[in-house]
Amino acid sequence: MARASYLFTSESVSEGHPDKVCDKISDAVVDTFLAAQPDARCGVETLATTNRIVIAGEVRGPASIDADHIEHVARRVVREIGYEQEGFHWEKAKVDVLVHQQSADIAMGVDASGNKDEGAGDQGIMFGYACTETPDLMPAPIYYSHNILKALAEARHSGAQPGLEPDSKSQVTLRYEKGKPVCATSIVVSTQHSADLSTDEVREIVRPYVLDVLPEGWMCDEAEFYVNPTGRFVIGGPDSDCGLTGRKIIVDTYGGSSPHGGGAFSGKDPTKVDRSAAYACRYLAKNVVAAGLADKCTIQVSYAIGVSKPLSLYVDCHDTDRVDAAKLEKVLYDMVNLSPRGIREHLHLNRPIYARTAAYGHFGRAPEPDGGFSWERTDLVDELKRVFG
Repeated sequence: MARASYLFTSESVSEGHPDKVCDKISDAVVDTFLAAQPDARCGVETLATTNRIVIAGEVRGPASIDADHIEHVARRVVREIGYEQEGFHWEKAKVDVLVHQQSADIAMGVDASGNKDEGAGDQGIMFGYACTETPDLMPAPIYYSHNILKALAEARHSGAQPGLEPDSKSQVTLRYEKGKPVCATSIVVSTQHSADLSTDEVREIVRPYVLDVLPEGWMCDEAEFYVNPTGRFVIGGPDSDCGLTGRKIIVDTYGGSSPHGGGAFSGKDPTKVDRSAAYACRYLAKNVVAAGLADKCTIQVSYAIGVSKPLSLYVDCHDTDRVDAAKLEKVLYDMVNLSPRGIREHLHLNRPIYARTAAYGHFGRAPEPDGGFSWERTDLVDELKRVFG
């Protein structure tokens, strides 16, 4: 039986965190290829350190997207994030592009040919999750962690808080009673800032954004409100800590509230099931919860490289389901084609929509008119309700 009363913590990191700088560069490269050729292939990793960016990986797409083009994309991303610091500057950083053509062996196994459908780009397991804790059907700790940093980033970009710099982290601990979140017991925010701000001044800059994000009455005790607990955070970003694509997979998903298959998303085109199948699992889980069939839903799928059909589909509603789980598995399997091609076509994933996913979570975001965050739609709800009465 699940515990009724407990504390649970999730963290988030901002677009200026070193790993997120790398995620966004990698995803901007993916977008560049998909904008030029919707069936392009991309598996791109980025490393960033003091005034140095290294981009490596494999691609298949237009020859016009060469090393110079990719370097330009990287510099544009760093400028948009806001890095114009001595130790990390969009214009002054050295950029190395070490990108090569996709392996012919992988292409042969994955591409559709003859009567063979497109296969999965790799083996692996992927998970999706949804719950009723927040309006976006996300776990509350990661939801509030993301939103605190988004609010601070918006204030920084707008000029409302010019003393804030790009690198920041948050951590939210919530108390659960009878399985429901009821208040925060501690809040941690570490944000890079200009040298002329004191720790107390940064604390008072951050406070109203935290209060605005949390539900009324949820704020923790003052002694448990930690802002820049080391006392100073002037040197930040890749100048203070090397960044790498794919190191924030729990931040990207559900903050630890759900299992994770282990595969990162950023830098991968949608033929990679690490990305597309995780999106499909969230899509299915969110629709199950939105339809009122359960209060919580975890979905797992698995794949083998070069094989189009999923090897398994598993649904766990954590004893909150109002319908038969075995029947739900069959209905979901029949409702959406979970082959790599089927997922891409159903969710319209062959579009340049990925750089925007790189910070503040891939899930719990509003679907956008151009197809961004299409996996957050709840367009299966009516059919699910009809099938299950």
